[in-house]
Amino acid sequence: MKNHWLCGRSSHLLLLIFVFILPLTYAMPGLSQTTASAENEGVLMKNPGAELWRNVRQRDSASVGISQVRSVDSGVLINPHADRWARFRVNYLIEYGLMTLVAIASLILLFYLARGKVRIEGGLCGKMVHRFNDYERISHWVLAIVFLFLAVTGLTLLLGRPLLIPLLGHKVFSILASASKESHNLFGPVFLVSLVMMLVAFVKRNIYARGDLTWLLKGGGMIGKTHVSGGFFNMGEKSWYWLVILVGLVISVSGLILVTPNLGQGRVVMELSHVVHVVAAIVLIGFSFGHIYLATAGTEGTGEGMKSGYVDIKWAQAHHDRWAAECHQQDLVISAEDYAKLQGKTNSTRDASSSADMQEAK
Repeated sequence: MKNHWLCGRSSHLLLLIFVFILPLTYAMPGLSQTTASAENEGVLMKNPGAELWRNVRQRDSASVGISQVRSVDSGVLINPHADRWARFRVNYLIEYGLMTLVAIASLILLFYLARGKVRIEGGLCGKMVHRFNDYERISHWVLAIVFLFLAVTGLTLLLGRPLLIPLLGHKVFSILASASKESHNLFGPVFLVSLVMMLVAFVKRNIYARGDLTWLLKGGGMIGKTHVSGGFFNMGEKSWYWLVILVGLVISVSGLILVTPNLGQGRVVMELSHVVHVVAAIVLIGFSFGHIYLATAGTEGTGEGMKSGYVDIKWAQAHHDRWAAECHQQDLVISAEDYAKLQGKTNSTRDASSSADMQEAK
């Protein structure tokens, strides 16, 4: 019995050796060789996936493969243009865009310090003439307000990282950037609608006519002190109008492409649309600096037209002499008293005159 038990134990031991230990002995030389190779050669790559994607990027075969997903660019594993677009945005759009806006603002400031505000010779007389109706002024202000809002939010997204993060910190800037992105996308279509309103309101008066080129060559009277003849809109105002319409349409179309990525355009189209959108926006923002300057601190009496719809007749004679002559011929000039009545200043004017009479009586 004892010999039989030992034979049974021996057979189990031989089975264990053949099943478990013997395969390990054959595997050990390969394992030791791999370990020695790793120790001698070192780790070739920390992330095995990096070498895979490097080969994918640098492959000579076609960049479009086969996929069961049916959509635009679904067969493109890696977009080779994305890195170029990202570098172009950081190294050119942000840097040169900021330099352009700062340069334009600096030139306007230097011009103002050198020339000062352009005054009307002899001053404004108070006699007014109607220039813009309510629809024209509403169209102007809707477009102006929406444009300024989009300019601020857009520049926050473009320039906020290098300019605002050092001032506000990452957390505050992330909230501001998120709000700017959502509101920018929301009000973008409103800009297109206001652009169409602007086109309908002023297109007839902004057709180029004889004498406009002369106005342009003389700088609109800003260079020197010679008078430059102009109609209802001069060459500068017409050029600004068409710049707003045409560049504004480019901004609107490229913006719609960016906010509607599911309409079928690929990633390359989106990248090009982003570049066009930013460049066109910087151009329009830069020119808007000059428009705002001329309407406020640049020339005397210009801003009144979009506030009340009326302008001083002497301002019209200085900047739009041909139109001012038509206003005189058609007897459209009203006195300061009539203008005050139209503006609802009758009571205040009457009270002021009564107090003056009482002072004289005393």
